[in-house]
Amino acid sequence: MEEQNKYIRFDWAMKRLLRDKANFSVLEGLLTTLLNEKITINKLLESESNQEDEYDKQNRVDLFAENDKGELFIIEVQNNTEYAYFQRMLFGTSKLITEYINRGQGYDHIRKIYSVNIVYFNLGNGTDVVYHGKTEFRGIHNGELLNLTPFQRQKFNVTAVSDLYPEYYILKVNDFNKWSKVPLEQWIYFLNTGDIPSDATAPGLKEAREKLRLERMSKAELNAYYRHLDNVVILRDNIVTARGEGRLEGRLEGRLEGRAEGRAEGINIGAKKTKAGIAKQMKMDGMPMEIIMKYTGFTQDEIEKL
Repeated sequence: MEEQNKYIRFDWAMKRLLRDKANFSVLEGLLTTLLNEKITINKLLESESNQEDEYDKQNRVDLFAENDKGELFIIEVQNNTEYAYFQRMLFGTSKLITEYINRGQGYDHIRKIYSVNIVYFNLGNGTDVVYHGKTEFRGIHNGELLNLTPFQRQKFNVTAVSDLYPEYYILKVNDFNKWSKVPLEQWIYFLNTGDIPSDATAPGLKEAREKLRLERMSKAELNAYYRHLDNVVILRDNIVTARGEGRLEGRLEGRLEGRAEGRAEGINIGAKKTKAGIAKQMKMDGMPMEIIMKYTGFTQDEIEKL
């Protein structure tokens, strides 16, 4: 394998390099591998849900694209634990549905949306690394799948009801570090480790090897990038700590007040420590006190003591 840490992490690249049309091939490779069909990005779009402040992530998508068929793609990377992330995914697609249909247009103008979520925390309870969600309707008596009529298939140019609804992909990449010959697993490996071995064959990784090299960055860009990596390390450490302390506190409290209540208390303590770590790093990076207070919920005195 090639020397590791030669390439820019994908989450950083999405905020900077992949917004350049010359680099769309990297993003196209990921989407092509994930959806198992050739995807060509026509342009990047801006959502009204986006906020101007880089640190305002409540209603902000990382990257929003349209392919040559007019389908929309939301691509998000989440490093920090967010217990309501499933609802956030739903909000994102729902908001775009209403944004990208003009007043007075019929419902047949609603666009197909794909929501691709790359998460570096343990979202939900499952052991796979890639999950796919779509909408289907089945009879409650016979389990029959509700299909489109021939006229609807011709009118909408799709084959199934699920083709009309948003689809969701969740890539839980944090714990996947085994190189594979399977293209999708090669992408998961890169998303987690930042490494692209020489025998990579997945669409987009060849382009990523060329376009996402650290040596292409200026000194100022490198300094900003390394600060980002430090933040990522802190977030991962906080997540691990929160998991461990949450389990420990849950066991202790569970003996006194019941297992469910103990687990909740453990999670709260872990979440508070995670916020403290983020606030401390924001303070070290010289961010305004008002911004730190806004996004962590801490008071000025609490932040000054960190």
